[in-house]
Amino acid sequence: MFKNLLPSRPGTEPLAEALIACRTHFIWAAVFSALVNLLYLTPTLYMLQVYDRVVPTGGLMTLVFVTGVVIFALATLAGLDWLRARLLLRAGLRLDRMLAGKVLARVVDLQTKAPNTQALREFDNVRGALSGQGMLAVLDAPWTPIYLAACFLLHPALGLLTLVGGLLLFALAWLNERDSRPRLARAIQSSNTAYAAQENIAGQTEVVRALGMRQASINRQIEQRRLATAGQADAQFAGGRYSGAIKFLRLTLQSLSLGLAAFLAVRGQISAGAIIAASVLLSRAVAPVELLVGAWPGLIQARTSWKALNDLFAGTASRDLPRTTLPPPAGALSVEGITVQFPGSDAPQLRAASFKLSPGQTLGVVGASGSGKTTLARVIAGALKPASGTVRLDGAEYDARDGDDLARYIGYLPQVPSLFAGSIKDNISRFAIAAGAPVESVDRGAVAAAMAAGAHEMIQRLPHGYDTVLGPFGQGLSTGQAQRIALARALYGDPVLLVLDEPNSNLDQDGESALMSAILAAAARGAAVVIIAHRAGVLARVDRLLLMRDGVVQTEGPREAVLETMRAAVRPAEAVKQ
Repeated sequence: MFKNLLPSRPGTEPLAEALIACRTHFIWAAVFSALVNLLYLTPTLYMLQVYDRVVPTGGLMTLVFVTGVVIFALATLAGLDWLRARLLLRAGLRLDRMLAGKVLARVVDLQTKAPNTQALREFDNVRGALSGQGMLAVLDAPWTPIYLAACFLLHPALGLLTLVGGLLLFALAWLNERDSRPRLARAIQSSNTAYAAQENIAGQTEVVRALGMRQASINRQIEQRRLATAGQADAQFAGGRYSGAIKFLRLTLQSLSLGLAAFLAVRGQISAGAIIAASVLLSRAVAPVELLVGAWPGLIQARTSWKALNDLFAGTASRDLPRTTLPPPAGALSVEGITVQFPGSDAPQLRAASFKLSPGQTLGVVGASGSGKTTLARVIAGALKPASGTVRLDGAEYDARDGDDLARYIGYLPQVPSLFAGSIKDNISRFAIAAGAPVESVDRGAVAAAMAAGAHEMIQRLPHGYDTVLGPFGQGLSTGQAQRIALARALYGDPVLLVLDEPNSNLDQDGESALMSAILAAAARGAAVVIIAHRAGVLARVDRLLLMRDGVVQTEGPREAVLETMRAAVRPAEAVKQ
């Protein structure tokens, strides 16, 4: 049965392995749950002994002996209950150790325009359900028949009352599940949307204030939050109705069992001790159902989250494919029929784009806004996976190398510098120390990259030089400074392929001169360089040009030949205007 719960889609193997690693925890928790539920019969047996043996005979020694046994049994029950809760907690911690890093890695590897930023929250939902009260309720539920059998042993009428009451409770629980499932799914979706919107606004507060969007942003977030809380309230109201009905039914059944037991005792069919015992047994028999109803929203949310995690891992299945270690590439780039179309868009952003670039060559990519230049840069940098087509480095597809291994040979400067919270050295070195790289090696590499980018002197003028700590999104630097730091990051480790998207958009004349020197130096050591640019200055020294229009490569070739083609296309248009 445990195997039936394991995910089986390609790419979800880490999820299955993590669950299997926790199998021992869950098995022992189930064993302890069996013992706990058996020991829950202790108060019932104690009452029967007191009322049927001690009270009629006045056997005080019997009372002492029975009481000692009961205390020992209840202490054992408490210990086992503590142990099973601890086992489930340990299982949750093991799941966190085994999967938290992999979940984050899969989020990074999910190459879409809008990655899943809720994945860790989904994982926490699953982990909380497996290590909390929801799992305890699931483990207790199968032992309800024990108490039902005990009720039948007291008297068939008491057993029948418990059976009918249990069936009614199960029916209410089923109705609750059927009614709550779509409501909870909508509530979870609304909550995820609201959280994502809040994170988006929080990351762009300066733009929001500068554009006078403060109140509009607040109103939009309030509306999204209202929809989320309304969905949650709707699910809770529906569940509350069933919870109230279940509690009413349980209390009524307890009272009815007392009344029925008293009637049977008066008729001489059961002993006086069975009156209280019947109520206790019935209460214990239906308690797991009530616990399940209370834990049901969390279990449903965990199931939805588990499906989301399965989809995430299945969507990034290529990450765990076995790969042969390849030699370091020289920098020969080949783009073969690349097509990219973002979800929800009417037309592809790239259509069958193809070209080649040799080591040491520089390529300038030009075209109007929206022509697909940035999308092409993202694909070449390995930041975006195309819908079809292949990008190769020295003949090997990008997927032939692990993502981090491939990135060591590629330097990428996006349009937005995208610096992170941490020191300037950490940003330049791509946080190599956190990945286990030697500190001295990282220091040398970061300084060398900054010098290659012409940013060394600028960094030294900062309050703490390379150890200057930046805030989220690189707060603490001007836009031009951030762009030069991002260029140094792209040059870190002497990559064999450089992809620079609008690298001079925020640079002054000195910065642009340093950029040109860095590009020429990289090409001189054999790196292939791809430059996306609007300003012609940075393209004056490139070897080749590529012209894009509407996601299609119009022409590509030697710089002068492409420029002549572009001028020839402009002349007829000017003649028509005249």
